[in-house]
Amino acid sequence: MSSQPSVTLNDGSVIPQLGFGVFKVPPEDTRDVVLAALEAGYRHIDTAQMYGNEAGVGAAIRASGIPRDEIYVTTKLNNDKHGYDTARWACEGSLQRLKLSYVDLFLIHWPMPLRKDYVQTWTALEWVKADGGATSIGVSNFQPAHLTRLLDETETVPAVNQIELHPNFPQAELRALHTEHNIATEAWSPLARGALLDDPSITGLAEKCGKTPAQVVLRWHLQLGNVVIPKSVTPERIVSNTQIVDFELDDDDMAIMKGLDNGTRIGPHPNDMN
Repeated sequence: MSSQPSVTLNDGSVIPQLGFGVFKVPPEDTRDVVLAALEAGYRHIDTAQMYGNEAGVGAAIRASGIPRDEIYVTTKLNNDKHGYDTARWACEGSLQRLKLSYVDLFLIHWPMPLRKDYVQTWTALEWVKADGGATSIGVSNFQPAHLTRLLDETETVPAVNQIELHPNFPQAELRALHTEHNIATEAWSPLARGALLDDPSITGLAEKCGKTPAQVVLRWHLQLGNVVIPKSVTPERIVSNTQIVDFELDDDDMAIMKGLDNGTRIGPHPNDMN
């Protein structure tokens, strides 16, 4: 994976552009699945308090024998842990479950806008970073209004906003705001949970490039500049998803991919998660 690209964040740290997500990986399977990913060459693992599998991620890291500073670890704050004091303690809980002294990236998982306390929660993450519990801090599923409020009312620009993003839902407006403020875009559900893989436009590009449909979509993400975290529990797909740096989509290919934008979300709208 030494040839895999990376993105420099606005705080100067570096995140591998291709990561491995563990959403919906059962806790009892997480150690072995993440260990397989690390053996396949991934060096960026994305978990969350909500997933209930942080302990398995930590166990895999210890079992891998790979030095800690060579593995990028992201986790996310649970929705019931908003608020200054609660968020600080929640981060400590993640470190205890992971058995790590720090995470590379700690995110607010959802803005929970009706609670109206994500700014206070963000100041807790600022404290976590200052105290050494996280190298970088960011947000997930934040809409333009949520980001603008953070930018107006706090001192730290989020390093990352992790959002649903795939060819059917490329979020151009939000990505433009990220670019304006040097916030990295990270894509969850990058393959639209598999819904895109039978699309004739994508299968046609896959045939042209001699790649799988999933590899074509992941390559599209890299060329947009997105950090991307595909998830699989199938060993062959875990490996296959890493094999995306030996080809490139040309301008015509990217135009075909752009034409797939139809505004279709797979997950909930962030304003409805409260």
